[in-house]
Amino acid sequence: MTGQPLAGRRIAEVLATSTGGVGTHLRSLLTPLGRAGALVRVCGPAATDELFGFSAAAAFRPVGISGGLDPVADVRAVAALARATRGADLVHAHGLRAGLVAAAARRGTRVPLVLTLHNALQPGGGLRTRVLGRLEAATVRSADLVLAASADLAENALAQGARDVRLAPVSAPPLPPPTRSRAQVRAELGLDDRRPLVVAVGRLHPQKGYDTLLAAAARWAQAPGPTPLTVVAGDGPLEAELTRRIDSERLPVRLLGRRTDVADLLAAADVAVLPSVWEARSLTAQEALRSGTPLVATRVGGVPELVGEAAELVPPGDPVALAERVTAVLTDPERTARLSAAGRAQAAGWPDEAGTAAQLVAVYRELLGAPG
Repeated sequence: MTGQPLAGRRIAEVLATSTGGVGTHLRSLLTPLGRAGALVRVCGPAATDELFGFSAAAAFRPVGISGGLDPVADVRAVAALARATRGADLVHAHGLRAGLVAAAARRGTRVPLVLTLHNALQPGGGLRTRVLGRLEAATVRSADLVLAASADLAENALAQGARDVRLAPVSAPPLPPPTRSRAQVRAELGLDDRRPLVVAVGRLHPQKGYDTLLAAAARWAQAPGPTPLTVVAGDGPLEAELTRRIDSERLPVRLLGRRTDVADLLAAADVAVLPSVWEARSLTAQEALRSGTPLVATRVGGVPELVGEAAELVPPGDPVALAERVTAVLTDPERTARLSAAGRAQAAGWPDEAGTAAQLVAVYRELLGAPG
């Protein structure tokens, strides 16, 4: 592909409220799309531009798309997005919530809609779950193309009647090199040389399985030997609840809030943990393996296909299994070394940001045709 394959094409990228992977992924695409000649506008909540800096690489149109179902707010969001995407040649929605609003906003037009699925609806009962399931099915069927971040998401979209579904792994932007030594980070956390450091990174949200992590930490506190300090880098709606539990049970866990030094934390960690209820192509798992930090993660969603044999996997919601597997890694230097080397080797085979962006440019050109 030569020249600018998207020269003059007006592309609207749409996202809902995001503080993590979706926004990070979208930000990584903007510069390559611009180089391909696309005239990109990003449409989403104003807070996402403040957090990810979209407007440094594209036009930004504030549209208040919330992270949860809100009929009144959604009606307003549909109208606002219809205005914000007027004149676009193609609309690309990132995530189911953005897709729902984008599908409604482009109704009555022939503008192609691409939908990237980053997450799955969590199983459950009740009217709300049934409504969300129907809306999800309607949204994937309305898209001209569904890109799925993991194989299970692709299979689900096909089962719901999507017209065209393709696997499109989401690459994590490489972390910057650590700026502090392992010893410096550990000293700042009050750790001596003997005490292990367990690191989790991610939003404080039910999907991330931190209740299981806290239960595992309680078991470590009762075990002989140095008790690991578990630190969680991230913020979110469960912060107050998790803090109360940590304090009331006197758990060896510290919530660090949102951090910009994840590379430093992973380099200082003895083990990284990903206790999620569900993940597609976890950015945290990618960051841990790239950094050579041994990873213990749950066997959910797209995690097994992402990590292969390069991480220890446990069932979701099982604090006993999580605690035992982390302890096994911490007490076995040979296993630690093997996981560190295997993680880097596994990561070397993943698509990078350039490959992900090139795939997307090819998809857009396929839907739009060559520039006129």
